[in-house]
Amino acid sequence: MRVFGIDPGSIRTGYGCIESDGRRHRLVTCGAIASAPNTPLPERLHRIHQELRRLIDDSRPDCVVIENLFHAKNVKSALVLGHARGVAVLAAISAGLPIVEYTPAEIKASVVGYGRAEKRQVQQMVKLLLGLDTAPSPHDAADALAVALCHTHGRSAVARAAAEAARAPKAMRSWRHVKIQHLPRRQAT
Repeated sequence: MRVFGIDPGSIRTGYGCIESDGRRHRLVTCGAIASAPNTPLPERLHRIHQELRRLIDDSRPDCVVIENLFHAKNVKSALVLGHARGVAVLAAISAGLPIVEYTPAEIKASVVGYGRAEKRQVQQMVKLLLGLDTAPSPHDAADALAVALCHTHGRSAVARAAAEAARAPKAMRSWRHVKIQHLPRRQAT
């Protein structure tokens, strides 16, 4: 399975594509789409969309995984980040690919084992999981790779359901059709 991860941002959007069989992972490409902070927002969004669309077309992934907006420092930051996420979603949808979203805590828990891991810890685990000589840089690229790795790990019922949805016929790629299996709770011994 080839997974394209996106860490959206209005100044710098990280991207990373991996190929995985669920156990072994291989880096396909990664990096960041950067714009000068003083560039008008519409121009930054246009550039993000164009570059992501080109990168997705070149990588030919099976699905696109995007970090979900969980919190922001203030309302204005959340709105601007929402715009960046919107053009990332548009790039994936216009490529005809299924989209899956995970929160930052889900991603960190899946990749590092701790939902409040620091950026440095995420970078190091991405380096180890992909067998790289150095940690991906900038951190936005490492975050995007972590998003992709989270999806391939399938450690959660949400990831398994999303993987099933990605394989479903296009008409059924809606969360309304996905059934999440609840595992029985373990009894204390």
